[in-house]
Amino acid sequence: MADDIEARLTAVPAPKASPDGGEGHDDYLERRTLRRGSAGWLLLTGLGVAYVVSGDFSGWNVGLDKGGFGGLAIATVLMGAMYACLVFSLAELSTILPTAGGGYGFARRALGPWGGFLTGTAILIEYILAPAAIVIFIGDYVESLGLFGLTSSWPVYLGCFIVFIGVHLWGVGEALRFSLVVTAVAVAALLVFAVGAFTEFSADGLNDIPVDANAFGSNSWLPLGVLGIWAAFPFGMWFFLGVEGVPLAAEEAKDPVRSMPKALAISMGILTLLALITFFAATGAQGADAVKSAGNPLVVALEGDGGPTALSRFVNYAGLAGLVASFFSLIYAGSRQLFALSRAGYLPRFLSLTSRRKAPYLGLVIPGAIGFALAAATGNGARMLNVAVFGATISYALMALSHIVLRRREPGLERPYRTPGGILTSSVAFALALSALVATFLVDKDAAFIALAVYAVALAYFALYSRHHLVASAPEEEFAALAQAEAELTRD
Repeated sequence: MADDIEARLTAVPAPKASPDGGEGHDDYLERRTLRRGSAGWLLLTGLGVAYVVSGDFSGWNVGLDKGGFGGLAIATVLMGAMYACLVFSLAELSTILPTAGGGYGFARRALGPWGGFLTGTAILIEYILAPAAIVIFIGDYVESLGLFGLTSSWPVYLGCFIVFIGVHLWGVGEALRFSLVVTAVAVAALLVFAVGAFTEFSADGLNDIPVDANAFGSNSWLPLGVLGIWAAFPFGMWFFLGVEGVPLAAEEAKDPVRSMPKALAISMGILTLLALITFFAATGAQGADAVKSAGNPLVVALEGDGGPTALSRFVNYAGLAGLVASFFSLIYAGSRQLFALSRAGYLPRFLSLTSRRKAPYLGLVIPGAIGFALAAATGNGARMLNVAVFGATISYALMALSHIVLRRREPGLERPYRTPGGILTSSVAFALALSALVATFLVDKDAAFIALAVYAVALAYFALYSRHHLVASAPEEEFAALAQAEAELTRD
């Protein structure tokens, strides 16, 4: 049977000539390879934390304005459960198919080409829009700190994209080590902040937001009622948003079958601890009402009405480090998802060409140019982050569904790592992801419709062109072809 399957796969046609010239089957993939074995479990763990750490410094606190302390606390627990279930599901999927495609590759086998494209596009929306938003926040921090007299404007945004994309072009190993160092600084600062803030902690400050008597179920812990819990979902996500991108590094990892589940589990553990201490320390130090709308809630929690202190200045600088860590790592994630989709023909194939240092240079430069243009033209970081969150929730639902489908349809598929709880775990992630998707409309309807418009354009391209020009030799496509061949043999 194995020989028959191999024969069918061998018979799959080689890719058509790509826009960069006529090239054969072997040459096509040779010009689209990443540097393998560049990242062990430690660098992968650092990458998982780096994706997220900026969310601890700002953004999450707006959830207090949407649902109060109790509403945001419940939302954070539920979203934390969603991410934990999703991460365990992805750990299994990434050992089955350890390639740069990540969520697209998983969905491609489980849900077919349309499912793969829908998932990959949603991930791209998240990882292209999020850096554009974060670079604006970096500019705000640079301006507030008075660094070099710069203001939050296009020269700062351009400088960030040029410098940090340049590091990625130098090599993935160098990029991930840089990310690990900056992330370690940001995490250390969060721990120092918590020590300082807890000295001012008062439980009375947790529920000091005025109660809306007209809201259903409102009380001091749920000042905006039960609906406030749902409205706070997107902000509870900010403590974890991005950790699901670790499998995108699978093709460049050392022993991904072992290192990927380990890195995902440790990353999630660290992020949960940071979310817990940051949430309680910042809210209890000065009160929920004081930090609910602050652009720099940790600094506000330390300063109150007393003005800057040595500790608050340190945390302010560390907040900049956290933003840089997330900006830097999200650029990496977006480039790898774009690389995988392009290599398989879902997007123009020239985008997956790699340099002599095995970096997808166009996959880094073109999304960077788009991100810079959006940041410079709009200056609206909050809107772009909301668009990114909308794309993220769609991808979460589809990735969780992929785990469910593969478990049911292919129970005999070799799984070096198995998700604890199996289908129940991924079903919880699926249900919560759909709830979070609906919640985005409660927060920013315009952002949700912008994301849908981008989706519509991408789907039109796929329907009219790229689905007819997929590359059979791409790893994710071969993986799906193998499943099809096995199914045909079973029917025969």
